[in-house]
Amino acid sequence: MDDGPADLFGNAAPQPPARGPVAFPQAPSAQPARNQPLADRLRPTTLDEVVGQDHLLGPDGSLRQMLARGSLASLILWGGPGVGKTTIARLLAAAAGLRFVQLSAVFSGVADLKRAFDEARRMAASGGGTLLFVDEIHRFNRAQQDGFLPVVENGTVVLVGATTENPSFALNSALLSRCQVLVLHRLDDAAMEQLLDRAESTTGRSLPLTPEARATLRAMADGDGRYLLNMVEQLLALPHQRELLDPAALSRLLARRAALYDKDREEHYNLISALHKSLRGSDPDAALYWFARMLEGGEDPRYIARRLTRFAAEDVGMADPQALPLAVAAWETFERLGSPEGELALAQLVVHLATAPKSNAVYKGYNMARQAARATGSLMPPAHILNAPTTLMKDIGYGKGYEYDHDAEGGISGQNYFPDGMRRPKLYQPTDRGYEREVARRLDSWNRVRESRGS
Repeated sequence: MDDGPADLFGNAAPQPPARGPVAFPQAPSAQPARNQPLADRLRPTTLDEVVGQDHLLGPDGSLRQMLARGSLASLILWGGPGVGKTTIARLLAAAAGLRFVQLSAVFSGVADLKRAFDEARRMAASGGGTLLFVDEIHRFNRAQQDGFLPVVENGTVVLVGATTENPSFALNSALLSRCQVLVLHRLDDAAMEQLLDRAESTTGRSLPLTPEARATLRAMADGDGRYLLNMVEQLLALPHQRELLDPAALSRLLARRAALYDKDREEHYNLISALHKSLRGSDPDAALYWFARMLEGGEDPRYIARRLTRFAAEDVGMADPQALPLAVAAWETFERLGSPEGELALAQLVVHLATAPKSNAVYKGYNMARQAARATGSLMPPAHILNAPTTLMKDIGYGKGYEYDHDAEGGISGQNYFPDGMRRPKLYQPTDRGYEREVARRLDSWNRVRESRGS
């Protein structure tokens, strides 16, 4: 039987499926090499075997529906490492009867893309189709991404790009408009357990772990199925032993997968957003958790200190006027003590900000004041509050009628301090939370004095 033309990497192209309902075909089996990694040996051979992505591959999943209609669209698969992006792309090609061609944006250039497009055109001319899988597609620059547009638009290839980065930021809007973005979930605990069961069934060996250590192993993989199976392979390489490993022994033997965190990419902004909103929501436990997540990911504590200081001014404000000097003090403490001792001062600040009364009244008032300043242009202050160091200035009314507030009853004269003819705006509106409750009472009293003067 003719296997059809090979792709750029020598892989035989699958034959188009028969007409009728689309089934998820079995990939050709091969005898595993002696040194083949366990993750490759357990790679799914049908889309039904892919774990953890039921929202795409379940009965009502979008990919299953596409295949059932016989209209596989160009796709961007967005998800973390080890969740099945490459496997799904390969099996989609088999299910749709397309030749599978794989490129990596890390190792490929313009010449590789041109060669792939030319072969796809020849394939199309003979009635065949090509699924072009581009791993790490976000690594291509803008011009290279634009190169996909013609072949995607005219159907020369079905493009399936894989990325760990947010496509909204990493990919051209023109390319995104021609592809459907599908989000692949990190593998949950149940999916991880399925992989462990398959590994034990395939190898014929049980993992030398207590139930608690088995749960720890799943947690150590942090949603990455490939990393989980690599750790399983290390465990199965151990000499047979009578006693099962407990969590402590397992942790000494294997390294936990490093948490996903990139200080200049999306995860950085996701976590600082989570910290900020946990503080605003007055949840000290959640705030401490996200604070610790950022530190464990390698974030510079000075960056966190700067954001906490901003939060003290923006979200706590006058409801707790001590929050801002405490933020500066915690920042200075970290600078003096360094890491890790100084991080405790930041943790104390996190708890203080989370448990403090909140008010953004100053923040809102400041923004309204900026708008009013832009709208009113160059209006002069009223003459009675201008200094008059010269005779001329006194003659034209500078300082005339000014009342010294300390001499007034209650320490407030009630005079107008806005430009003449400008309607008095209400900018700072204190809340009834924390210290601002007292500020609001004080302002109400003063406003009554102003109203009595008609100012």
